[in-house]
Formats: sequence, C-alpha cells, structure tokens
Amino acid sequence: MLVIATSDKGGTGRSVTTCNVAYRRAMQGDDVCYLDFDFGSPTAGAIFGIERMAHGTQDEDGLHRYLQGKTVTPGHVDVWSESRRPPGSGPRPTGAGNLVLYPGDLGGGEFTAKPEVIERCAELLLLLQSQFSVIFIDLSAGRSHAAEMILTVTARERRISETRWLVFHRWTRQHISAAADLVFENRGLLEFGNLFGHDRDELRRCIRFVRTAVIDPKSDQGVLGLRAEQEAWLRQVDKGLNEQANIAGLGRTSVIATVPVDPVLQWREQLITDEDVYAEIANDGTVEAFAGLAASLDDPAAWSRI
Repeated sequence: MLVIATSDKGGTGRSVTTCNVAYRRAMQGDDVCYLDFDFGSPTAGAIFGIERMAHGTQDEDGLHRYLQGKTVTPGHVDVWSESRRPPGSGPRPTGAGNLVLYPGDLGGGEFTAKPEVIERCAELLLLLQSQFSVIFIDLSAGRSHAAEMILTVTARERRISETRWLVFHRWTRQHISAAADLVFENRGLLEFGNLFGHDRDELRRCIRFVRTAVIDPKSDQGVLGLRAEQEAWLRQVDKGLNEQANIAGLGRTSVIATVPVDPVLQWREQLITDEDVYAEIANDGTVEAFAGLAASLDDPAAWSRI
C-alpha cells in the first residue's frame, strides 16, 4: 500500500503526524518504509529521532540524488536501531515490523519531474512494494514537483498496489479553504491527476482529509484553562468551521482522522511513545488518533465512501 501525505500550507503537522502514523503501523506488526519527498525541507530524520539526518542526509545517496540519477541506490536507515526516541531504544520492539527511513538530501530542493525521474521513481516504488507492507511518502506542501511526480507514476504504473492520499489541514478557516483548493479547485489534485491519466472519480475515492491540532470544545475537562466566555466562543467557532468544511467538501464523511492539539506536538515535533503517555507528557487521545489512522488505512469501510 502507498500512503501519500500532502497539504496545501506548511505548518499543518503533516510530517510529524505521518511519521507517528508510520511508527504506529510498524508497532502494529507491518513492515513500513518512509520516503521523505519533502524536498524543500526533508526533516523526517529529526522527527524519528535520528539527529544526524535532522535536515536530510549528508551522504551522497539521498532521494534527491537517486531520483536525479546521481547515485545507483538510495540510502536508507533502520529507525529502530538509530532513533533516540525513546532514548536507547535499541532493536525493534517485540511484535513490531521493520521501520525504515529513506531520507532526502541535506540542502536539497525541488526539481522538475523529468521522464527519467518519473522512471526512477516508479522503479523505486515497485522495488519497495515487494519489501514493505506500507510505503509512506511525505510530499512538499502545495502544488509541488513531487506531487506531480507521484500523480504521474501512480497513473502510469498499474503494478503499484492500492494508493491512499491523506490531505492534512489545521482546524482554521484558512486551512480548510487551502485544503479544499488543493483537492478540488483549478490546478488541484483531481484536475492534475486527470490530466496525468487518473480517473477523476477513482482518484477522489482515494483521498481523505486529516484534521490536526483540533481543540474539542465539548471536552468534559475544559479546554486549556479557558474562561467560560472563551469556551462558549470556541464552541461557536467550531460550529462555523464544521459548516464551512461541509460546504467545501471536507465534511465528516471525507475525514479519516482528527488529531487533537497536544503539547508535545506543539513544542517539540517528535514520535510520541506509550511511555510519553504513561509519564503524562503526551495525551492518550493523540496516540489513539495516530493508532486509529494507522489501522484505518486498509479498512474498506473508511475508503468506501466519498
């Protein structure tokens, strides 16, 4: 399965959420790899706790160089053995599958999806498909060359297994509009996907939205210490956002996950482990959202509706 993470704006929590979902999927027993196609800012290494790759790899075998034909094979790193999250984690946990990161290049950037780049990308995905159950691809924000490349490859290469698109947005008016534009408007995923050879309706069925940093105004424990007047205002705002999302095509039937606001994600983007919850550093609702999204990726009920 190919899981493609994208967003129209930066700061949506796309990368940190996708890393955590990949981690949870591996913890559930699947062999997982993560391709850092955020070519302008390949920071998955930092989220996975691999400090030497915090902003991409310094070696000469990163994904930038591989896709451009400057190296024969792409470099990769075993997250279980190299991550410092949690410190000294060592070998992979009992019952977990493989978790492998393919980093981008330090100092790399966007590049045009030329035919030879498309071909190398297709070859890589077909190879990894034979080795891993789930392949996560984190794209650059917006209408990037990386998104164009993946749309082209998945339209042309029918040997690639089922594909899922996760479109991330924060729970604000601006982010809802941006996410809707990325999918539905001119030069959006559906228009470009159709241009590159996708069936528009079939592609739409492969797209779901992920809401991030969401504050639940109905929480029994109150909301972040807000005054009663502020909580009442927040409930009104939440109602308006739901109405806007429904009109824009981002209603509940199109949403596959809602990730609550969490201090760990706000102040230090990293993997959230069960130990973080036991220590009451992170919220258990955040882990439940990650684990639920990881499990729902191949749940037919979650992908049978539009």
